[in-house]
Amino acid sequence: MSAARTFHVAVVGATGAVGTEMLRVLAERDFPVGRLTLLASARSAGRALPWKGATQAVEALGPDSFHGVEIALFSAGASVSRDYAPRAAADGAVVIDNTSAFRMNPDVPLVVPEVNGASAALAFQNGRRIIANPNCSTIQMVVALAPLHRAAGIERIVVATYQSVSGKGRLAMDELLTQSADVLAGRPAEPKVFPRPIAFNLLPHIDDFTPNGYTKEEMKMVNETRKIIGDESIRISATTVRVPVLVGHSEAVNVVTRRKIALDEARALLRAAPGVQLLDDPARPGQEYPTPREAAGTDLTYVGRLREDLSHERGLDLWIVADNLRKGAATNAVQIAELCMERHL
Repeated sequence: MSAARTFHVAVVGATGAVGTEMLRVLAERDFPVGRLTLLASARSAGRALPWKGATQAVEALGPDSFHGVEIALFSAGASVSRDYAPRAAADGAVVIDNTSAFRMNPDVPLVVPEVNGASAALAFQNGRRIIANPNCSTIQMVVALAPLHRAAGIERIVVATYQSVSGKGRLAMDELLTQSADVLAGRPAEPKVFPRPIAFNLLPHIDDFTPNGYTKEEMKMVNETRKIIGDESIRISATTVRVPVLVGHSEAVNVVTRRKIALDEARALLRAAPGVQLLDDPARPGQEYPTPREAAGTDLTYVGRLREDLSHERGLDLWIVADNLRKGAATNAVQIAELCMERHL
């Protein structure tokens, strides 16, 4: 590919928390954007967003928004993606969709580049030209667990998440800040975005409940993990919890492997894994374990508190942390775009 090759890139949902992060990641990674189109709802049209030292106006999303677009990054909600992603693909764009609209469609690859990057080729082989970006909590878990699965096969996963409010969007972040100030001032915390107050609280309730008692967020982790890793036999149970953190998801994960992995082997596998940073040294201050504060603003998946499960001879416990707006959304989408750029465009 010529070094001078550039691409017409569109960002749909450009004014949202993930959309603005997509712009930042495109600039930081020096993605070869020749022309940039920023798209959002009509109420956001005309708003100026920063781009490489200047500003660019947002346009209203419409049926004719994708003429000439080569790569379209979507993060504007599943209903918008279901309507406009096929239109963008029909106009010749490669669509990388950050919503749940197409994730479980068997004809749409669900891609985490460090884990199953080669599967992106399906979007071109079948002509759909749509690639799904997984759920944020799923992405960081599979980045950390994939090297263990390749080495010893994962039999079972039990995960409890501690998910920041930014996973719900900018209004949720504002609600946490407002409620925190209200509580500290002795005023009642009035929930609008969340079903109950989030400030100084925990909510074991992300997305709607399903008939089996799990939430949709929990079932995303179950179904998406199996699809990405490519093993429907893995048994998975998830409990997803919203916590009063602005940015960064954390997960307590227990895995049982088909072959026992010793701690030294597990540490070696994680140290060598792309996209993973192991912080698991109690003898070194600051290196004992990761927290969302350190993960925020970075693109790595951090792993700590690695230890043998006392209840199962083939079990391991891990603590996994990542920036949900970046690796959990924007960065993963741009990494997929880089795969497409290198292999297919």
